[in-house]
Amino acid sequence: MNFELITTDNGSKARAGKITTAHGEIETPIFMPVGTVGSVKAVTQEQLRDAVQAQIILGNTYHLYLRPGLEVLSKAGGLHKFNGWDRPILTDSGGYQVFSLANNRKIKEEGVVFQSHIDGSRHLFTPENVMDIQRTIGADIIMAFDECPPYPSEYRYARKSMDLTHRWLDRCIKRLGETMPAYGHEQTLFPIVQGSTYKDLRKASAEFIASRGAAGNAIGGLSVGEPEEDMYEMCELVCDILPVEKPRYLMGVGTPWNILENISLGVDMFDCVMPTRNGRNGMLFTWNGVINIKNKKWADDFTPIDANSECFATRDYSKAYIRHLFAAGEILGMTLASVHNLAFYLELVKEARKQILAGTFSTWKPKMIAQLKTRL
Repeated sequence: MNFELITTDNGSKARAGKITTAHGEIETPIFMPVGTVGSVKAVTQEQLRDAVQAQIILGNTYHLYLRPGLEVLSKAGGLHKFNGWDRPILTDSGGYQVFSLANNRKIKEEGVVFQSHIDGSRHLFTPENVMDIQRTIGADIIMAFDECPPYPSEYRYARKSMDLTHRWLDRCIKRLGETMPAYGHEQTLFPIVQGSTYKDLRKASAEFIASRGAAGNAIGGLSVGEPEEDMYEMCELVCDILPVEKPRYLMGVGTPWNILENISLGVDMFDCVMPTRNGRNGMLFTWNGVINIKNKKWADDFTPIDANSECFATRDYSKAYIRHLFAAGEILGMTLASVHNLAFYLELVKEARKQILAGTFSTWKPKMIAQLKTRL
């Protein structure tokens, strides 16, 4: 993997760059649709390519390990061939899923013993076998196995968790050095900065991660319930430490305005389930603000969400029709809302990149954020 930093905005720390992987190029800043089980919910790969114009998508180690399982993925030739996606894929190591299974897992030095949410069967994830699993899945970018502490966390717990994440990282690096990619293309490891919302821990973690010299780095443990101001403060602190010449990935974030704020702090990559999850519940993100398409006010609004959009879901269907689909319980409504939201997120980061390249990002961002937050 290669990262080219093209320019940095004069009035902020926003960056425009390009990541090159075995499965194609990614222009940054970038948003990555979440395809947890090898599928972005309610959206086809063709829609992701053509309407959303996604450049990279996510898969999740925990979910893919449980279903369809490594035997099927290996026989298929990896996730790219299994799901028909020919562009880059990033896999989350499962650390966040383990965090979310708080009542059904036990963390120890060796790794994490957890119960499957599907059938209750018990499994062990270690830094070593999580690297092996991600080799088998075949993603271009793979994440280190970490522990994601909840918010709020006591200082002692956050410190213990961070230290464990660091020890696990060294085991991840060692394991990758001892193994080869399963399908002949390069797989790049991103370590993850932790430390909850404690400045000294975030600083220590960022310095530790930077010292390992990975090709890219991630920031985890944010957008887990902490105030937005804390997220921005931790993100800025970490970005000021992580290497300038490597891409920075903020995991699980977030709203359109969260994304713009964090771009201004130096983040290059984002993912979040929000555009699809909220879309399935009738929330549409637009350039003019947020729409609850289920509201009666849209019942006779026969204009599209955005007539100038390149996305069919945004351009070709009226608000009244999409509202009708939700009212009638038609699955098409969820698909159109999901495709629209994803396309909007990709349009947003594309426009942010354009503004960075033009040197106007820092003046454009505040006006844009005020607009995006408007409830229509």
